[in-house]
Amino acid sequence: MTAAMLSVTDLACVRGERRLFSDLAFDLAPGEWLHVQGENGAGKTTLLRALVGLSPPAAGEIRWRGAPIGRLGEDYRRELLYLGHHGAVKEDLTPLENLRVAAALDGRQLDERDTLATLHRFGLKGREELPVRFLSAGQKRRVLLARLVTRQATLWILDEPFTALDVKAVDMLSALIGEHLAAGGMAILTSHQTMPMANGRAVKL
Repeated sequence: MTAAMLSVTDLACVRGERRLFSDLAFDLAPGEWLHVQGENGAGKTTLLRALVGLSPPAAGEIRWRGAPIGRLGEDYRRELLYLGHHGAVKEDLTPLENLRVAAALDGRQLDERDTLATLHRFGLKGREELPVRFLSAGQKRRVLLARLVTRQATLWILDEPFTALDVKAVDMLSALIGEHLAAGGMAILTSHQTMPMANGRAVKL
Protein backbone atom coordinates (compact mmCIF):
# COMPACT_ATOMS: atom_id res chain seq x y z
CA MET A 1 0.00 0.00 0.00
CA THR A 2 1.35 3.43 -0.97
CA ALA A 3 2.19 5.67 1.98
CA ALA A 4 0.06 8.77 2.53
CA MET A 5 1.56 12.13 1.57
CA LEU A 6 -1.22 14.27 3.05
CA SER A 7 -2.52 13.46 6.54
CA VAL A 8 -5.31 15.27 8.35
CA THR A 9 -6.06 14.45 12.00
CA ASP A 10 -8.74 15.73 14.41
CA LEU A 11 -9.41 18.80 12.26
CA ALA A 12 -11.99 21.37 13.35
CA CYS A 13 -12.98 24.63 11.67
CA VAL A 14 -15.20 27.46 12.85
CA ARG A 15 -16.82 30.46 11.20
CA GLY A 16 -17.52 33.27 13.62
CA GLU A 17 -18.88 31.49 16.68
CA ARG A 18 -20.23 28.52 14.74
CA ARG A 19 -18.31 25.26 14.60
CA LEU A 20 -18.59 23.94 11.05
CA PHE A 21 -17.08 20.51 11.64
CA SER A 22 -14.77 18.72 14.04
CA ASP A 23 -12.76 15.50 14.44
CA LEU A 24 -12.18 15.26 10.68
CA ALA A 25 -9.43 12.84 9.67
CA PHE A 26 -8.22 11.38 6.38
CA ASP A 27 -5.06 10.41 4.51
CA LEU A 28 -4.28 10.84 0.84
CA ALA A 29 -1.67 8.87 -1.07
CA PRO A 30 -0.38 9.23 -4.67
CA GLY A 31 -3.08 8.27 -7.18
CA GLU A 32 -5.92 8.99 -4.76
CA TRP A 33 -8.56 11.71 -4.70
CA LEU A 34 -11.07 12.93 -2.15
CA HIS A 35 -14.57 14.18 -2.87
CA VAL A 36 -15.69 16.70 -0.22
CA GLN A 37 -19.48 16.72 0.07
CA GLY A 38 -21.95 18.71 2.13
CA GLU A 39 -24.76 21.23 2.04
CA ASN A 40 -24.09 24.90 1.37
CA GLY A 41 -22.58 26.40 4.51
CA ALA A 42 -21.28 23.06 5.78
CA GLY A 43 -17.69 24.25 5.55
CA LYS A 44 -16.42 22.75 2.28
CA THR A 45 -14.60 25.89 1.13
CA THR A 46 -13.35 26.53 4.68
CA LEU A 47 -11.83 23.05 4.70
CA LEU A 48 -10.08 23.60 1.37
CA ARG A 49 -8.68 26.93 2.56
CA ALA A 50 -7.34 25.22 5.66
CA LEU A 51 -5.72 22.52 3.55
CA VAL A 52 -3.80 25.09 1.51
CA GLY A 53 -2.78 27.08 4.59
CA LEU A 54 -4.97 30.15 3.97
CA SER A 55 -7.20 29.70 7.04
CA PRO A 56 -5.82 28.12 10.22
CA PRO A 57 -8.08 25.40 11.66
CA ALA A 58 -9.51 25.75 15.15
CA ALA A 59 -8.00 22.40 16.10
CA GLY A 60 -6.18 19.45 14.59
CA GLU A 61 -3.22 19.07 12.29
CA ILE A 62 -2.47 18.95 8.56
CA ARG A 63 0.77 17.23 7.56
CA TRP A 64 2.49 16.97 4.17
CA ARG A 65 5.18 14.34 3.79
CA GLY A 66 5.08 13.94 7.55
CA ALA A 67 5.64 17.60 8.47
CA PRO A 68 3.06 20.23 9.55
CA ILE A 69 2.19 22.46 6.59
CA GLY A 70 2.74 25.60 8.66
CA ARG A 71 6.37 24.62 9.11
CA LEU A 72 6.85 23.85 5.41
CA GLY A 73 5.56 27.20 4.13
CA GLU A 74 6.44 27.80 0.47
CA ASP A 75 7.91 24.31 0.10
CA TYR A 76 4.37 22.97 0.56
CA ARG A 77 2.64 25.59 -1.56
CA ARG A 78 4.96 24.88 -4.49
CA GLU A 79 3.64 21.32 -4.58
CA LEU A 80 -0.04 22.21 -4.71
CA LEU A 81 -2.43 24.12 -6.92
CA TYR A 82 -5.55 25.65 -5.40
CA LEU A 83 -8.35 26.88 -7.64
CA GLY A 84 -11.16 28.48 -5.64
CA HIS A 85 -14.83 28.52 -6.51
CA HIS A 86 -14.60 32.24 -7.27
CA GLY A 87 -11.15 32.03 -8.82
CA ALA A 88 -10.72 34.90 -11.21
CA VAL A 89 -8.77 35.65 -14.34
CA LYS A 90 -7.64 39.12 -15.40
CA GLU A 91 -10.38 40.47 -17.67
CA ASP A 92 -8.15 42.83 -19.69
CA LEU A 93 -5.62 40.13 -20.53
CA THR A 94 -5.97 37.39 -23.11
CA PRO A 95 -6.12 33.70 -22.12
CA LEU A 96 -2.51 33.33 -23.25
CA GLU A 97 -1.41 36.32 -21.19
CA ASN A 98 -3.33 35.09 -18.14
CA LEU A 99 -1.44 31.80 -18.18
CA ARG A 100 1.89 33.58 -18.68
CA VAL A 101 1.24 35.93 -15.74
CA ALA A 102 0.21 33.04 -13.49
CA ALA A 103 3.36 31.14 -14.44
CA ALA A 104 5.54 34.20 -13.83
CA LEU A 105 4.10 34.51 -10.32
CA ASP A 106 5.20 30.91 -9.78
CA GLY A 107 8.68 31.78 -11.05
CA ARG A 108 8.23 29.86 -14.30
CA GLN A 109 8.28 30.67 -18.00
CA LEU A 110 5.88 28.90 -20.32
CA ASP A 111 6.64 27.50 -23.74
CA GLU A 112 4.23 29.28 -26.08
CA ARG A 113 3.57 26.23 -28.26
CA ASP A 114 2.67 24.07 -25.25
CA THR A 115 0.55 26.85 -23.78
CA LEU A 116 -1.41 27.25 -27.00
CA ALA A 117 -1.92 23.49 -27.16
CA THR A 118 -3.30 23.60 -23.63
CA LEU A 119 -5.76 26.37 -24.50
CA HIS A 120 -6.87 24.42 -27.54
CA ARG A 121 -7.42 21.35 -25.38
CA PHE A 122 -9.71 23.45 -23.21
CA GLY A 123 -11.78 24.51 -26.21
CA LEU A 124 -10.31 27.99 -26.55
CA LYS A 125 -8.86 27.73 -30.05
CA GLY A 126 -9.36 31.03 -31.84
CA ARG A 127 -9.76 32.89 -28.55
CA GLU A 128 -6.14 32.82 -27.37
CA GLU A 129 -5.58 36.51 -28.14
CA LEU A 130 -9.05 37.75 -27.23
CA PRO A 131 -9.38 39.75 -23.99
CA VAL A 132 -11.02 37.57 -21.37
CA ARG A 133 -13.80 40.12 -20.80
CA PHE A 134 -15.28 39.06 -24.15
CA LEU A 135 -15.49 35.39 -23.17
CA SER A 136 -18.49 33.58 -21.71
CA ALA A 137 -18.54 32.46 -18.07
CA GLY A 138 -17.74 28.90 -19.13
CA GLN A 139 -14.83 30.02 -21.30
CA LYS A 140 -13.42 32.14 -18.48
CA ARG A 141 -13.61 29.08 -16.25
CA ARG A 142 -11.68 27.09 -18.86
CA VAL A 143 -8.90 29.70 -18.86
CA LEU A 144 -8.58 29.27 -15.10
CA LEU A 145 -8.64 25.47 -15.29
CA ALA A 146 -5.93 25.48 -17.96
CA ARG A 147 -3.52 26.15 -15.09
CA LEU A 148 -3.95 22.49 -14.13
CA VAL A 149 -1.80 21.69 -17.15
CA THR A 150 0.61 24.63 -17.24
CA ARG A 151 1.33 24.60 -13.48
CA GLN A 152 3.04 21.39 -12.43
CA ALA A 153 1.68 20.42 -9.00
CA THR A 154 1.36 17.15 -7.12
CA LEU A 155 -1.77 18.05 -5.16
CA TRP A 156 -4.77 19.68 -6.83
CA ILE A 157 -7.28 21.33 -4.49
CA LEU A 158 -10.32 22.39 -6.49
CA ASP A 159 -13.45 24.14 -5.23
CA GLU A 160 -16.41 23.42 -7.52
CA PRO A 161 -14.21 22.99 -10.62
CA PHE A 162 -17.14 22.01 -12.85
CA THR A 163 -19.05 25.27 -12.31
CA ALA A 164 -20.21 26.92 -15.58
CA LEU A 165 -18.85 24.07 -17.74
CA ASP A 166 -20.89 22.33 -20.41
CA VAL A 167 -21.12 18.54 -20.65
CA LYS A 168 -18.17 18.24 -23.03
CA ALA A 169 -15.96 20.34 -20.76
CA VAL A 170 -17.02 18.32 -17.71
CA ASP A 171 -15.96 15.12 -19.47
CA MET A 172 -12.66 16.70 -20.50
CA LEU A 173 -11.89 17.89 -16.98
CA SER A 174 -12.81 14.51 -15.49
CA ALA A 175 -10.39 12.87 -17.94
CA LEU A 176 -7.68 15.38 -17.03
CA ILE A 177 -8.08 14.65 -13.32
CA GLY A 178 -7.92 10.95 -14.12
CA GLU A 179 -4.65 11.45 -16.01
CA HIS A 180 -3.24 13.39 -13.06
CA LEU A 181 -4.10 10.58 -10.67
CA ALA A 182 -2.71 7.92 -13.01
CA ALA A 183 0.61 9.81 -13.03
CA GLY A 184 0.78 9.69 -9.23
CA GLY A 185 -0.89 13.01 -8.48
CA MET A 186 -3.60 13.63 -5.90
CA ALA A 187 -6.78 15.69 -5.90
CA ILE A 188 -9.26 17.06 -3.39
CA LEU A 189 -12.39 18.66 -4.76
CA THR A 190 -15.89 19.80 -3.97
CA SER A 191 -18.50 19.09 -6.60
CA HIS A 192 -22.15 18.21 -7.09
CA GLN A 193 -21.10 16.11 -10.09
CA THR A 194 -20.84 12.33 -9.98
CA MET A 195 -17.17 11.38 -10.23
CA PRO A 196 -16.73 7.92 -11.79
CA MET A 197 -12.93 7.77 -11.37
CA ALA A 198 -11.12 5.00 -9.51
CA ASN A 199 -9.29 5.38 -6.19
CA GLY A 200 -11.73 7.96 -4.88
CA ARG A 201 -13.23 8.44 -1.45
CA ALA A 202 -15.78 10.86 -0.08
CA VAL A 203 -15.88 12.85 3.13
CA LYS A 204 -19.20 14.42 4.11
CA LEU A 205 -19.29 17.58 6.21
